[in-house]
Amino acid sequence: MRFHHKHFIRDINQWSLLSVAIGLFIAIPGLAIAFYLFDGPGEMWGHIVSHFLLNYIGNSLFLIAGTGVLTFLIGTSAAWIVSSYDFPYRKLFDWLLFLPLAIPSYITAYAYVGLLGNGGTLVGFLQSIGIPIKRIEMMNLYGLTWVLSISLFPYVYAGTRAMFASFPRVISDSAFLLGATRRTYFFKVALPLASPAIIGGLFLVFMEVLNDYGAAKYYGINTFTTGIFRTWTALEDLQSSIYLSALLVVLVILIMLFVKWQRGRKSYTIKALNTGHSHSPRRPLSGRKKVLYLIIILLPVTFGFILPVGQLLYWGILTFESMFNAELLWVTLQSFGVAFAAALIIIIGALALINVTKWNHLKGLGIFSKLATIGYVIPGAIIGIGVIRSSQTVITFFNDNFDMQVGYLFYGSSIILIYAYVFRFMAVAYNPIEANTLKLSKNLSESAYLLGVSKLKAFRRIDFPLLKKTLLGAFFLVFIDILKELPLTLILKPYNLQTLAINAYAYADDEQVAKAALPALLLITVIAILMLVVNHREFNTSENQTLKN
Repeated sequence: MRFHHKHFIRDINQWSLLSVAIGLFIAIPGLAIAFYLFDGPGEMWGHIVSHFLLNYIGNSLFLIAGTGVLTFLIGTSAAWIVSSYDFPYRKLFDWLLFLPLAIPSYITAYAYVGLLGNGGTLVGFLQSIGIPIKRIEMMNLYGLTWVLSISLFPYVYAGTRAMFASFPRVISDSAFLLGATRRTYFFKVALPLASPAIIGGLFLVFMEVLNDYGAAKYYGINTFTTGIFRTWTALEDLQSSIYLSALLVVLVILIMLFVKWQRGRKSYTIKALNTGHSHSPRRPLSGRKKVLYLIIILLPVTFGFILPVGQLLYWGILTFESMFNAELLWVTLQSFGVAFAAALIIIIGALALINVTKWNHLKGLGIFSKLATIGYVIPGAIIGIGVIRSSQTVITFFNDNFDMQVGYLFYGSSIILIYAYVFRFMAVAYNPIEANTLKLSKNLSESAYLLGVSKLKAFRRIDFPLLKKTLLGAFFLVFIDILKELPLTLILKPYNLQTLAINAYAYADDEQVAKAALPALLLITVIAILMLVVNHREFNTSENQTLKN
């Protein structure tokens, strides 16, 4: 493709420059990791390679493989039952299967030690009813795999359930006419057709596994993320932590390429099935099959939500008098304040990126808006290291050239933390808003332009009112992710800021796990309510669409 200088000059406008500037500014933390690799490895890099690196790689790959298998089994089986069969309280179970995501995985990790460790609540209960069971050791690689799997399977469940429910009736009718049983139809037809959704859900699981710090740290498992923290804090070698971050980015890229390859092989099948026929009716369950299937969907709800929350409630009752005080309320307000401010900025930033990209005439510049959204596939610890390293460069520049001490602006306030949140979670808002923006008719805005209305005014009067519901849903999703985020907040929070996530982690890290219960319960309650609101809106939309079809 030839570059035409005259066309470039003709097509460039203020929106082109703005899209480049916004995209590059947001993406600085990610770009910093690549740029500072040229400074060479740190002093401790040889020691890390000799004693820790293989352990980091092996444990991280084991966690990815283990959680991949378990979340696939749990998520797809639950999705198939809920989408294909009718049974009492089906809608209730559908919502309950999302709730394990309301509990951050590190909090689930604390709860399971309280349930199954020495003197554990569940172990004690089983012993009291005559079941001879001793403690179950959870603080190992297998225990961490279980905790992450039972916390993250809803990522697989959500997309797979939607895919199963969207299959046109002609698919199942054709299979059954050819003599296929329900089991054959599931394994030979439904599961292969749902593979893009399953792979997409597994990709999110893998990203969360690589981002985990609290659970791995508490269980004493060496992973890339704990290694990055240890290298930066204990070994005081920021440059070596950048090298570890770069290796983790390579692993993420390899996973992304694998996901893209798998989706590319399967996506053609789904396109061919978009025929608009009515959907297969759900079959009623009865007899032993009903009992078995109810047990299958009740188990992940029990182990992923009911048991951890039950243990937290037990601890919360024991520590209520000492923990429920003005300090906890202040921590709660700080959590909500930072999350609200960051979520609002992210929504505004996503709208700016989408619209300046749409208004500029150089379509190739859309790559800069995509660059600004890559943070969601980069673990929080890496982003934190990238922000710190780039901030140090800015601080040094002002100190050397203008004799200005600006470090307090970066590390004495929440500005740098909110900036990191913007990069980390921009994709969470950008993707749904962009998808709904593309659905809006261009005729409305173009008619306004012909009448002499500016682009900003047309957006304010036409597009914005039509996007209000989408913006609210995206705001809730970002708000939830920020409340749960731990590694990024641990690295970048100013000394005078406390959040519920940090508060719960700090007590557990000091071996005062029971005191972590109340801040954890507050966090879970707020997240669960917001998740149910978002899920209710999406569920009603999909149900209405199904009825229309």
